[in-house]
Amino acid sequence: MNKSELNRITQELLRRSGSSVTVEMDTYFPGGRLIGGKYVMHSHRVTMYTEVIRQQCLQLFGSLESFNAYYAVVFAHELGHSMDLKLTELCDRMDGTIDEWDQKQIALQIEENAWNNAMPWIQDIDPAFIRVIVDRSLEAYRDELAPEIA
Repeated sequence: MNKSELNRITQELLRRSGSSVTVEMDTYFPGGRLIGGKYVMHSHRVTMYTEVIRQQCLQLFGSLESFNAYYAVVFAHELGHSMDLKLTELCDRMDGTIDEWDQKQIALQIEENAWNNAMPWIQDIDPAFIRVIVDRSLEAYRDELAPEIA
């Protein structure tokens, strides 16, 4: 994992997206969960957890051969949150409902919006590679809703 290459990827995706988000790098997400990146709306900041991203890449693809592309996809997703014009409204709706089903649907919508926003910025990455990451990312959200959909 070459930090200067990650910085280059970060700057390029910031340029493509037009985002003014502040970006920080850290190794692990606090609390031990395997979260590769986190967007914080009130501070308009993304933190990328590089060791977690490395672990995710290994788990999903079995090697670090595509680590830089994997990092780019995860970072683009976080940028997608930062550029989501509906994020505040969706978060307010989520905070304003006690209905668990609605909360799950809103959480899925937030994640899908971020991915949809991210796609134009990562068109140079293999779509099949991206699809694997997106599907894995959304799997838990969809699984939460699946028993109630079926």
